[in-house]
Amino acid sequence: MDSTPKQSWRNLWPVSALQYLQNIIKLLFTYNHRYIDDIFFTSNESMDIIQQRLNDANQWHKNIKLQSQIGTSVPFLDVLVTNNQGVLHTAVYHKPSAEPYVVPFLSDHPRHTFANVVQTALVRAIRYSSTFETFIKEQIAIELMLLYNGFVFL
Repeated sequence: MDSTPKQSWRNLWPVSALQYLQNIIKLLFTYNHRYIDDIFFTSNESMDIIQQRLNDANQWHKNIKLQSQIGTSVPFLDVLVTNNQGVLHTAVYHKPSAEPYVVPFLSDHPRHTFANVVQTALVRAIRYSSTFETFIKEQIAIELMLLYNGFVFL
């Protein structure tokens, strides 16, 4: 039997939310992957029930403490997930404390570095934007960031 994380995650779906959280904690110790300490899930249960289950989960292991962020808009890694009347929308998440700073375009870095900065920002905007309007807003933010860092548009 395949014991990859993909196979294990597939087996989690039919169980209750409480068992789901228990299985996630087991997976955190079993597999080494990039998002080892970040969990994201949606539920149709009331916030009181979810909060109670998270409080119960905090008692399972002395070294694991879950912190919850419950709301209609939640940042997860570098994606902002928003629930708009049951429809999930995504956008690029910009941390409030982060400056719009990249490698200055007048620096002595190799020229391909600057092309990679622009390409990476645009690919993130395309992948993370769930609507065209969200992409356009992110494109404007990218243009402002590039202007702020001395990029000249021809």
